[in-house]
Amino acid sequence: MAQHQARKRFGQHFLVDEGVIDAIVRAIAPQKSDKLIEIGPGLSALTGPLLQALDHLTVVEIDRDLAARLLRQHSPERLSVVQADALQVDFSQLGTALRIVGNLPYNISSPLLFHLMDSAEQVIDQHFMLQREVIDRMVAEPATSDYGRLSVMLQSRYDMVKLFDVPPEAFDPPPRVVSAVVRMKPLGAGRPQAKDPAGFARVVAKSFAQRRKMLRKGLGDWAKLVDWDVVGVPETARAEELSVGQFIALADHLHEAGI
Repeated sequence: MAQHQARKRFGQHFLVDEGVIDAIVRAIAPQKSDKLIEIGPGLSALTGPLLQALDHLTVVEIDRDLAARLLRQHSPERLSVVQADALQVDFSQLGTALRIVGNLPYNISSPLLFHLMDSAEQVIDQHFMLQREVIDRMVAEPATSDYGRLSVMLQSRYDMVKLFDVPPEAFDPPPRVVSAVVRMKPLGAGRPQAKDPAGFARVVAKSFAQRRKMLRKGLGDWAKLVDWDVVGVPETARAEELSVGQFIALADHLHEAGI
């Protein structure tokens, strides 16, 4: 079988380190009947070990050649292949109690994480390998340099834990960055939620668009509608100082003001 050449346009870096593969599979701890979906199976570094533990696995692969290879290698009773861009897949249509895993292409990692939020109700957990810098931002605390829009949006929906780092030499070709593995578990129905989720997303995005500015300036005309004492946020505060709960309170306050 011809050797597959990694394609830059798909951000392909194939995991080859057996120790790292084993550590990821142990972290996932797949059970035979799990409804597990792998994004970007590539050359099957994780696919093979996962199939050993599962009755059936579904994979999402954008690369036609790799999708065809997987179809040749595995029976449809064991493996379902969705040949598509993960950003275009409606994961909520793939079932309930889903467990989603993958070595995500770094060039689409943030958009894909946001896209997956739409299906969080149907998900048990997610285990992803990403650029370490992205995971540091995902789990960052308020008032730190890594804390930003990605932190607030994902922390409003998931409980997240960074598990371990993965060095560049664990891949072929090696990326120019250190990677890491994160576990994401959707928060339940009792979590604090904004009255208008779309409005919450707009407020968070606008707040961090000029993160060095105080919110009373960074929010522009919206700031005039904010009673800072009611929201419980100093009007001199910057976006990176607010907790997720404070952003929800701010968004709800602006929603009631007609924003």
